[in-house]
Amino acid sequence: MVKKRAITILTKLLDLKDVKVVGQRLHAGVGIILQTESMKSYSLCPQCGTKSEKLHQNHRYIIKDLPWGEKPVFLEINRRQFKCNKCQKPFSEDLDFVRKKRTYTKRLAQKIIQDVLSNDIHSVASKGIVTTEEIERMLKDASEATHNSKPSQLKRLGIDEIALVKGKGHYCAVFIDLDTSKLLAILNGRTQEIIKEALIAWGYEVLDQIEEVSIDLWQGYKNIVTKLMPNAQVVADRFHVMTQINKELDTQRKKERRNVEELIKKAKSAEEKAEYKIILSGLKNSKYSLLQNEDNLNESQASKLLQVKEVSPILKAMHHFKEKVRKIFNHTDDWYAGVFKLGMWLSRAKKYFPHSNNTIIRWFDEIIAYFDHGTTSGAVEGVNNKLKLIKRSGYGFRNFDNFRVRCLLNWI
Repeated sequence: MVKKRAITILTKLLDLKDVKVVGQRLHAGVGIILQTESMKSYSLCPQCGTKSEKLHQNHRYIIKDLPWGEKPVFLEINRRQFKCNKCQKPFSEDLDFVRKKRTYTKRLAQKIIQDVLSNDIHSVASKGIVTTEEIERMLKDASEATHNSKPSQLKRLGIDEIALVKGKGHYCAVFIDLDTSKLLAILNGRTQEIIKEALIAWGYEVLDQIEEVSIDLWQGYKNIVTKLMPNAQVVADRFHVMTQINKELDTQRKKERRNVEELIKKAKSAEEKAEYKIILSGLKNSKYSLLQNEDNLNESQASKLLQVKEVSPILKAMHHFKEKVRKIFNHTDDWYAGVFKLGMWLSRAKKYFPHSNNTIIRWFDEIIAYFDHGTTSGAVEGVNNKLKLIKRSGYGFRNFDNFRVRCLLNWI
């Protein structure tokens, strides 16, 4: 047993409420073992709340705690059993600093979780403080509150997806609070059934208060929102609209380049061949200059854009209409003007963007809804980028549920 003064010092160093150190041992190759006791002489019955001091039996075991410097620390604790005078049944006392059936303190679990969020399970476990199995248990315990919680203040929801394994077709649907940029849920799939189940679990009280839902141009998302959120306005994300337009523009760029390359092969004279090569030179390495916002081009990129316009009247016109619709989104802040401007764009750009034209007409109401409040999935893309980083660094996770837990804990 240690002296009274040493007990006081060790108790202060331990810094656990209502817990005192009564002894200590130092084991070579193991660490410091502190014998502890509760300062309370009673406990409350979990069934009826009655205060009981009638000790039934002791239950001593050892748990891990935060290390002291380089020394591992273990606590020999006593989770006593009391007998309730009212219920006449024994019960184990509740210890604030350690969960039942756990071999580590709550504060150690919090520290390990923070380490895992910035590293990976294997590298944290390699330090020898806790095992990979204990880390996974810590993560699951920490996620219980987030898994069962409901976004009671949610007004604007973003729905998107992320590829869990790139190129394998395994996508996860993600829900984001657009006002707080917080990840609300990540699902193991993106089918309508999986998404419906997750949303219904929130309860109709939550779903009825949602005012706007930003989605990409997938009819499945729209059907779900329309059915489950009667008070919500579906907003087609403007960036996905621009992606559709850019894709059609790039398809035309590739088509023209292939056509010119074929013409060079079939040229019957050196002069004809040289003329086509000039056109091909203008088209080469032009993707970025055509698709990037014109305002963001540097001098060389702007020069390449001029070259493209000189050799291809079609790409020149398509680039003009691409920039025109971008400016409509950037500089229109009321619904009526948005309807007029986008309607004019559709009538004039139809010749050059037939596929995008059809898509915009099909989603016209949802696209126009953007002009009400400027709602986009910009926050969703930011969250998705962070999820991709977590995915790359989290190779120690054995299954999707562990990945989901780690993702959610980053937004607690």
